[in-house]
Amino acid sequence: MKISFSTVGCPNFTWDEIIATAKDFGYDGIELRGICDELEVYRASPFTGDNLRLTKKRLDDLNLEISCISTSCYLFDKKAKDATIEAAEKHMRLAKELGCKYIRVLGDEWITPGENVDEEFVKEMLCMLCEIAKSYDVDVLIETNGIWANSQKLAALLEKVPYQNVGVVWDIHHPYRFFNEDVGYTYSNLKEYIKHVHVKDSKIENGKLVFKMIGEGDVPIDKAINLLIKDNYTGYISLEWVKRWFSELEEPGVVFLGFINKIKALLNKINK
Repeated sequence: MKISFSTVGCPNFTWDEIIATAKDFGYDGIELRGICDELEVYRASPFTGDNLRLTKKRLDDLNLEISCISTSCYLFDKKAKDATIEAAEKHMRLAKELGCKYIRVLGDEWITPGENVDEEFVKEMLCMLCEIAKSYDVDVLIETNGIWANSQKLAALLEKVPYQNVGVVWDIHHPYRFFNEDVGYTYSNLKEYIKHVHVKDSKIENGKLVFKMIGEGDVPIDKAINLLIKDNYTGYISLEWVKRWFSELEEPGVVFLGFINKIKALLNKINK
């Protein structure tokens, strides 16, 4: 099992600061979700023109991987169909260049379930992207967010997608928080598809969702990681500290170090 953090947690960090943080704190990789003001990473300076070659060399020299490229490709948006396909392919191309196996797409707009999502259209879009992704040797992962945090619904969708390069980003938080799913139930529904894992913690305080540092909320993260280890999961668990969307959250330097220390302590305890 390898450990990364998503750049959604450090929206004000430069690429140099992101790389230095990952290396200094002992992370194995970085999940790309925007760099500074540029959310579409294929347009970000480190990944364009001659800079891309230098970025690849630097990552190699530091023994860091790109664990996943998390896109803003919304599969439910019929009006943006062509733009979504174009953006997804650009992310696939970048993923191949970086030796990254996965791009993440979304089947609903926000973490809470949306309305009027055409599930058949989402399936068709997912199939189209998987077909394109074969040329880049990339897998297309749909996240457990929105209505798709209902793990039974997501599993039913994936059963209709006849591609080996489809998979799931299991955001441990969303099915538990928004559908009251036991993590064991979620995992049993999706385990054959899980290729990347998002970790975050929260509590409900005064009727409102409040994101917390790992271990300060009540999301059963330990139980989820135990399930993954039991089945010899060798992919990434990635901290998704959503500071890009919630600026009041604690600063990334504190959170990223706290996360990796707690996860490594947990892994050492389990492996004894």
